[in-house]
Amino acid sequence: MLVQLSASAQNYMAKSVKVRLFSSTPVEDIRAVNVNAAAVLVGKTREIVVQVPIKGFEFDRKLMQEHFNENYMESDKYPLAKFKGTIDQQIDFSKDGVYDVKVTGVLTVHGVDQARSIPGKVIVSAGAVQILTDFKVACADHRIKIPTLIITKVAEVINIKLDGQLSLVK
Repeated sequence: MLVQLSASAQNYMAKSVKVRLFSSTPVEDIRAVNVNAAAVLVGKTREIVVQVPIKGFEFDRKLMQEHFNENYMESDKYPLAKFKGTIDQQIDFSKDGVYDVKVTGVLTVHGVDQARSIPGKVIVSAGAVQILTDFKVACADHRIKIPTLIITKVAEVINIKLDGQLSLVK
């Protein structure tokens, strides 16, 4: 379990959060999708944890996926990207609504922790919670090295989009 859950609080979980990554350069656009991320949200404390298995990213071309896992992300050594943080704003999880939020915490990618404040949306609807975010990750911030030979093909800053439908844990 990602976070210890209290039986009295409203807690939400998902095992198939969708994470998209996008790299754009004048030479090439690179896209990948991962539907194997997991998330836990503790309603009472507004703590959220998201874990993304790096090998779960699927690319259009098999060779890109291989290079991503072996050369850049070293996914055997660093199998997960993680974010653990707290939603800054109060949210009434018992009422349907759309909340613009900022989540403050630590993003761990490639074994490197970075303090981050990430904007997003929380949508409460019919007892479920959807989390959405769109943010950027600089490769250098996480010591991800892009070989000089392909620096024109891989962006130094990668765009990340996350969309997760979390269900109430009963």
